[in-house]
Amino acid sequence: MIDAQRTASDTASKPRGFAALSIPDLITIGVFTAIYFVLVAVCTFASAIIFAGFGSILLPALCALVAGCVYMLLVARLGKFGGITVMGLVMGLFFLVSGHFVLAFLANIVCAVAADLIAAVGKYRSKIGILISYVVFSYGLTGPILPLWFMKDAYVASLEAKGKDAAYIDGVFAQVNTGSFWLAMAAILVCALIGGWFGQRMMRKHFAKAGII
Repeated sequence: MIDAQRTASDTASKPRGFAALSIPDLITIGVFTAIYFVLVAVCTFASAIIFAGFGSILLPALCALVAGCVYMLLVARLGKFGGITVMGLVMGLFFLVSGHFVLAFLANIVCAVAADLIAAVGKYRSKIGILISYVVFSYGLTGPILPLWFMKDAYVASLEAKGKDAAYIDGVFAQVNTGSFWLAMAAILVCALIGGWFGQRMMRKHFAKAGII
């Protein structure tokens, strides 16, 4: 009897956030990752139209603005370590196999793991902690654009290898400067905070009432 009580006490005190992922958990992660991927794809086309020459630079910020609900729902449904990491891993692998630099993969996985750990500190229940984790996660999408500022020669060489002419390359780098870098970073911060807050608000007002979480 005492052993059973001790076992129950140990189970209750064990951090829920680091429980092993089950098959249903992986299915849940897969569904939300697919939705997130679709949103990123839609934002890619929308950003090119809305922001013109700043399209690629402001793409991560636009994604951060619209994907907050997906992120918050994943965290609420899963409530354990691994979901955020897997989502970032999938996005990083996609960028890698689609011809981006390794930096695109590294940025996604590093930011995803960091975001997962931040959310885990509050056992995936702290609203502020989850919001901060979303901000960190959103910076993972800077992976494909960071080479514009920090690997220009390699980026130009890759474009030339794909047969792009000088006019096209000049257009790609037309808005690439120190000011646009800080604009992109600040825009991600602001948009992730707004998108994350909106996601949490929608979750409380609609998804919880509907029994989705």
